[in-house]
Order: sequence, then structure tokens, then C-alpha cells
Amino acid sequence: QLQLVESGGGLVQPGGSLRLSCAASGFTLNNYVIGWFRQAPGKEREGVSCITSNGGSTNYADSVKGRFTISRDNAENTVYLQMNSLKPEDTAVYYCAARRALYYCGRQAYEYDYWGQGTQVTVSS
Repeated sequence: QLQLVESGGGLVQPGGSLRLSCAASGFTLNNYVIGWFRQAPGKEREGVSCITSNGGSTNYADSVKGRFTISRDNAENTVYLQMNSLKPEDTAVYYCAARRALYYCGRQAYEYDYWGQGTQVTVSS
């Protein structure tokens, strides 16, 4: 049974940092592109970042570029999203998703086959 489980969300003050984790079970991530998405109340799901299977290429939304960093540890079967300089507008449920592919990484939700249950990130003073 393929599962993705996100963790690391929480409440943080503006300017603070969080590191989200996306752990896979039931399959190995080596042959999967991973994306991070977020959805705020009343808004559409947004592709935040993605990373190719070997970590050689990444992609970021303009809204997070320079503040968020995606990385992966295939030995640990985990992908991370380091979020720095957080802003209130980063508040959302964050999801990771997987697509069986090697080299191309996109930020459109329809491209992904497997999804985690999400973790809440709240940025507020």
C-alpha cells in the first residue's frame, strides 16, 4: 500500500522557519518525482516546489523562491521542504505528492498520482 505521510507543520511567527517532511511507505521514492503543494482556505491548490528523482533539478513557485528549499534523502525515503522567512500568506495545509518519473518535475496537481494527507502550517503572531 503506497502511502505518503507529511509531518513538521505547526504554528510559527512571521519570519520563522519550519521543515516539513514527506515520508514514503510501501514503495521507494528513487523513481518518483515529488512535489509539495499547499491549499489555503477558499483558495485553489498551489504547486510550491518539486524535485526530480535524483534531486538534480528543482522548481519553485515565485512566491516562495529564495525562501523555501526542497531536498530529498532517497536512503531515508524522505523528501523535505525547508521553509524560512515565513509570512502569514504561507499559511495553508501543505501536501506532498509523488509521480512515477525520473527527470521532469512540474507543479501542476494533475501530474501527480499519490498524495499525503497534509500538514497544517500557520504563520501568525
